[in-house]
Amino acid sequence: MASPTLAEVRKWPATVSVPQAANALGISKSHLYDLVKRGEAPVRTLSFGSRHRVITASLVHLLESA
Repeated sequence: MASPTLAEVRKWPATVSVPQAANALGISKSHLYDLVKRGEAPVRTLSFGSRHRVITASLVHLLESA
């Protein structure tokens, strides 16, 4: 799956799944899940029990600064 462009990411909903965010970052979903679980994710996340969502604005900010 090709990584989305920054313009495409800006159109995403307020939160996205970890696999979707990982694709945008160009990393594996398992790596991003590991970072989230360790509290070391480069993006802000929301946790709902064992489920996690990535805040799109945080993802956009990170991609803009890359």
